[in-house]
Amino acid sequence: MTQGGAARRTVLGAAVLAAGGGMAGLSAGSASATDNGAGHRELPYPTVIGHRGASGYRPEHTIGSYQLALDLGADVIEQDLVPTRDGHLVCRHENEIGGTTDVADHPEFASRRTTKSIDGVSVTGWFTEDFTLAELKTLRAKERIPALRQRNTLYDGQWAVPTFEEVLRWANREGRRRDKQVWLHVETKHPSYFRGLGLGLEEPLAKLLRRYGRDHRDAAVFLQSFEPSSIQRLSRLVSAPRVVLLSAAGTRPWDFEQAKDPRTVADLVKPEGLKWIAGFAQGIGPTMDLILPRTADGTLGAPTTLVKDAHAQGLLLHPYTARNENNFLPAEYRKGADPTAYGDALGAFKKYFEQGIDGIFTDNPDTGLLAAEAFRPGRRPVNR
Repeated sequence: MTQGGAARRTVLGAAVLAAGGGMAGLSAGSASATDNGAGHRELPYPTVIGHRGASGYRPEHTIGSYQLALDLGADVIEQDLVPTRDGHLVCRHENEIGGTTDVADHPEFASRRTTKSIDGVSVTGWFTEDFTLAELKTLRAKERIPALRQRNTLYDGQWAVPTFEEVLRWANREGRRRDKQVWLHVETKHPSYFRGLGLGLEEPLAKLLRRYGRDHRDAAVFLQSFEPSSIQRLSRLVSAPRVVLLSAAGTRPWDFEQAKDPRTVADLVKPEGLKWIAGFAQGIGPTMDLILPRTADGTLGAPTTLVKDAHAQGLLLHPYTARNENNFLPAEYRKGADPTAYGDALGAFKKYFEQGIDGIFTDNPDTGLLAAEAFRPGRRPVNR
């Protein structure tokens, strides 16, 4: 196979081994990046990750959204995890659920509407940590951005909020039916905040992964977080491959804020920062702007060296988030003035893949897969 397929992933695996000397930030006995994650190199390249399922077409983080993403052909399906008051892990992008469920229509929960500080940001609404799982199961999921995705509101109320255990069971059933593992990409949301409430995410997540056989080095799962300390903690609990998510260059992970660590994302994407990440993770999930910055007029600027620098440390890159609507596209790929209309999403996807990224999070897996075909076996991104 050419460099665009399995051969390239073998090279990356060797690079991980070469980069695995210093394990900064890990305690003795933890699983290192060098002995984890061999299985992910068997995924198609570039990998298409269903962002919260197929959230361009169904309300996000529902079994309906996950199922459609899988049916459309997504290589990996993403879940975001937050806890209930009684410690169950459920799939929501945020712990505030006013925008993604019908909780506001339930008078019995009206008194639970409150304001909290989440990672330094004041948020008003209803929060999963104030509900038992039984109470949460009385709610129904709905479209998060109906102004942009009015068609998705057709499916409001069709699904409940799933637990992560229910998703694991679903993935196992689908895997048996298809005779093929169903890959998951699992994020711990606001882990420091929840640990402060006595609702740590990593231990119950590791327990579920062990129960369902997804804790080992070849497990069909990625574990991800915007807080590097959460990934470090997971590295001591399970051996599944891990990804550090990276937001805008000028921001700091919330665990860095709490620990008074002065480093910003801009520091983490430098070679020294990437080497540090490679000590406990197999990849990074940067916002696409860290690879292709946007100029003042909203068009794409010159690419950075992040792809080359991350690959030099043996790290995979799974940037986020590609979507079809004009509202989310770079200016040169928009068509017309309607923010809800589809632009030249295929053109944008192809531009992203040309940078040499290993995969991409997308709300529209079918669009991502069609664009990815030009870069799959026998093809090679122009910048590689």
